[in-house]
Amino acid sequence: MTISYTLKVPNSRFGGFSKLLFHWKGSTYKLLYKEFIVFVVRYTMLSLVYWQLLTEEQKCLYSKVAQYCNRSTDLIPMSFVLGFYVTLIVNQWWAQYPSIPLPDQLVQGWILWRTLIRCTNLSAVLILRSISIRVLKCFHTMDHVVE
Repeated sequence: MTISYTLKVPNSRFGGFSKLLFHWKGSTYKLLYKEFIVFVVRYTMLSLVYWQLLTEEQKCLYSKVAQYCNRSTDLIPMSFVLGFYVTLIVNQWWAQYPSIPLPDQLVQGWILWRTLIRCTNLSAVLILRSISIRVLKCFHTMDHVVE
């Protein structure tokens, strides 16, 4: 479910965007706070173990393992992996693009194309109602949108 905060933005004062960023409904922080807390707890535990419990020899061994892991990440560059991912996404998008019917002489294709355009226009109006006050004044109820 998408939650719109655009009506709160024009009335905000100093620090309003910061408050809006931490607003709880639909917040990015709501999605990530559990993982963040687990990360901070684990990091703190590892740091305490490293600085309080390990001997100098164990710290040296830990540093060598960390350097080895850091060098191993350079073997496969991130741009190479990202290239495969982007290729996959573009191929999926392109597979859908040719299936959109173009306007032609067939009645069924024409009706489908017209329905697609109407749905696109309706989506644009519904989105613009939540963004623009002018559009909201023109289409202030769903009856006005239907007309």
